Amino acid sequence: MSELIRRLRAAHPDAHCALGHQNPFQLLVATILSAQCTDERVNQVTPALFERFPTPEAMAAADREEVEALIRSTGFFRNKAKSLQGASALICQEFGGEVPREMDELTRLPGVARKTANVVRGVCFGLADGVVVDTHVKRLSQRLGLTEQKTPEKIEKDLMALIPAEDWIGRPVSVGGALASAPLFSIAFSSSSSCAPGTGRALLRCARAEIAAVQFSPSSSRGLTTRM
Repeated sequence: MSELIRRLRAAHPDAHCALGHQNPFQLLVATILSAQCTDERVNQVTPALFERFPTPEAMAAADREEVEALIRSTGFFRNKAKSLQGASALICQEFGGEVPREMDELTRLPGVARKTANVVRGVCFGLADGVVVDTHVKRLSQRLGLTEQKTPEKIEKDLMALIPAEDWIGRPVSVGGALASAPLFSIAFSSSSSCAPGTGRALLRCARAEIAAVQFSPSSSRGLTTRM
């Protein structure tokens, strides 16, 4: 795994968070909006949203229909608007208008599960609890033989066992609308930015090209070996 991480760092020396944000509240909002949506689309929507509702207080007090209209193109806009306003209201009521830092506090916010909490903690506060697992990370981790698990929670545990803790948030990168907090997942960053979109096969081809000197055995959840 250390060789894989080294090669991914070399391939992506400037990997960075692709969701535009200037503070923890903006990243929280952007990450909620990124569910089933591309980073590019979120970044098209958030400037107007943040200009209109720049703080949790403003977002909580907003007219629901106006919020929905601003985020409509990200998909599932009604549920997302409800989550944004619910999370903003709780931030104001219980956390003094500031996005909390602790995992158990973040996951109390409407629309915020472990993935989103890991994003905010890792990118904004430099705190590592684990590895972000979204659809792309799940698919690539399974197909590259790093896990045989099916749920994000169990996949995360497998990846945490493979990846040194100091690398969990070493180089945050974008993974299909989420932010992966370990260099391993610049595989998916590369796939989404420079490879033909769409199929799992295309993603896997790009991932394998990216780490051509590393050999995987798909039959084992610990099937990583390095060619000498």
